[in-house]
Amino acid sequence: MTRRPWAFGPYEDLAGWLRGLGLALGVGGFLALSGAFVDEGAGLGLRLAYWLPVMGIGTLWGGLVARALFPDHEGQEGPPDGVWLSCLWAALAMAAPFTGLAWLATWLAFGRQIPLAGVPYLFGSVFLLSLAMTVLNTLVESRRQAMRRLSMVPAPPRPIRFLERLPPRLRGADLHAIEAQDHYLRLHTSRGQDLILMRLGDAIEELEGLEGAQVHRSWWVARAAVEDVRRSDGRAVLTLTGRVEVPVSRTYSRQLRSAGWY
Repeated sequence: MTRRPWAFGPYEDLAGWLRGLGLALGVGGFLALSGAFVDEGAGLGLRLAYWLPVMGIGTLWGGLVARALFPDHEGQEGPPDGVWLSCLWAALAMAAPFTGLAWLATWLAFGRQIPLAGVPYLFGSVFLLSLAMTVLNTLVESRRQAMRRLSMVPAPPRPIRFLERLPPRLRGADLHAIEAQDHYLRLHTSRGQDLILMRLGDAIEELEGLEGAQVHRSWWVARAAVEDVRRSDGRAVLTLTGRVEVPVSRTYSRQLRSAGWY
């Protein structure tokens, strides 16, 4: 089963773990610099030693909580229904044990025990921080998945340049084959034939994107136009739509056979 991006914890994949950890440490660094929730007189080093481990452990615990609370929504284009309610429950699930961790970390780092009367305030602070991290991770992963879907949309096919050279009466027709005749090319199409002044080699370069192959020094054939293959005098002969017969030279026979034409 594929985990959805809303299960943003480190257990979705290594990249998800690194994103969540990096985001948590970044927030922890900001809190340390701002001196939030800790003694104002504590040095920056002590504040970093307090916040970075707490936020790192929070990433691990948040991943476990997310996998339990965020369902799998395979194929859904945006955040699943109820995801914000899940964020609320996830924040509550993280805040309860982390209130105790914050109480213990404050005592160990700063030698200060928070009195029981201050525990509700501590719980509220931890809950708000947990909720903010949960929502932030969800938004980051949601946007990442949206960008990933966008990058997976196939690019529109490039136009076949040669088809723009078709005479007006043949525009929009299916091209079956091109036959070189002196300095001209005879075009075999679903709407008939016509001649244009061009070299076969130049035409083949402009046919990139249309499935076909040169089968003879004087012929290029669209694969979709081949209806039958027979042998004549030891050589293959292709019968195309419209009963046009095209010889296959030995030079190209092996290539066509390897490509599965016959």
